[in-house]
Amino acid sequence: MPDRKMFWRILRRLLSANRGRLFVILLALGAGAAITSALLNLQVDAKRRLTTEFRAFGANVIIAPNESEASAQAESPQFLNDALFADLSEGMDSSSIPKAEFLYGIVVAAKVPGARDQKPGASTKVILTGFSYSGSRPEQVLSPALVAAAQETASGNTVACEAGQRAAVTLQLRTGDTVSLTNGSRQVSCHVKVLPPIGGAEDSQIFLELLATQTLLDQPGRISLIQLSVPGTPQQIQNYISSLRRLPGADARPIRQFTEGEAKIFDRISGILSATVGLVLVLTALCVMAAMTNVAMERRNDVGLMKAIGGATRRVLRLFLAEAALLGLTGGILGAAVGILLSMWLGKAVFGIAARPRLIVYPVAVALTIIVAIAGAYPLRRLANIRPAAVFRGEA
Repeated sequence: MPDRKMFWRILRRLLSANRGRLFVILLALGAGAAITSALLNLQVDAKRRLTTEFRAFGANVIIAPNESEASAQAESPQFLNDALFADLSEGMDSSSIPKAEFLYGIVVAAKVPGARDQKPGASTKVILTGFSYSGSRPEQVLSPALVAAAQETASGNTVACEAGQRAAVTLQLRTGDTVSLTNGSRQVSCHVKVLPPIGGAEDSQIFLELLATQTLLDQPGRISLIQLSVPGTPQQIQNYISSLRRLPGADARPIRQFTEGEAKIFDRISGILSATVGLVLVLTALCVMAAMTNVAMERRNDVGLMKAIGGATRRVLRLFLAEAALLGLTGGILGAAVGILLSMWLGKAVFGIAARPRLIVYPVAVALTIIVAIAGAYPLRRLANIRPAAVFRGEA
């Protein structure tokens, strides 16, 4: 017990004896901890952030009829059973998986003349797309303009459809017009909502509610494909796709430009941030080492006196290592807290949304700062070779 009290008393004296140099060391450790925790928090948050950003580009998984069965019956188009759509969320929260089902077909479309326009419009073959969706964020699998138009017309009592920009130009349609869709002896008329340019195949299509499309195409209970926006990392998405391959007659596959692009971008960001963290820790250790070298030179007389009164070399070194660890702990606690706040600001500046603080980052940053502080105290090992007699003679 007396040895322990003496240990802490000497440690307090050491910390108060060289306040200027120790403040420089503490400042270097705090800055290193701040940058380290900021980069680590951004790296951990990047997984969630990239996943969220990539989901905004649209679906990342497609379920289509099995190609082997389709090739065996190439004369007739292949379809999926509509019941598969409700089974996709088995084992997962259905509200967390935005998904949409589609049925495609060729129909003859013509503008229905209004009260002032006595001539019917020219008949043209167009692609009819029947669709239905579920999930909390349908705009991740459908065009946001299409989702907004469908929600706007869903409350009406009349049959409504949405026309892509090129299809509307071809048929000379405007919002509020009526268009007739014909498939053999089946016909349906709907009020048109013209969509803004989307920049894809949707611009040449006419969209109709799925059940009405199935009736018009005489394909009850059938769909052409399903699109999903599966959350998670690329590996989690691949695992989910593997679980979907048990579905009979269905082929689940990723949209590789999204899943592979997400993985490559995260690997690059993670590699850059990890390398930067390593470089910052090395530079911090060098700064601490340079300051500790001067501290070691100033404490030669103290070490000589300790050895002269019977202090063992191991205990003397343990005293200075404890001092370095205490500096690392203090710098790590203060710097890591500042770094997490810094990462939130950087996330706001880069992604437009503040990075979420990750609790695992804080103890990791503090631990790394302590390790750096102890490693930077390497010059203090020179004190072990000091001889008390040489110090008292002024030779050391």
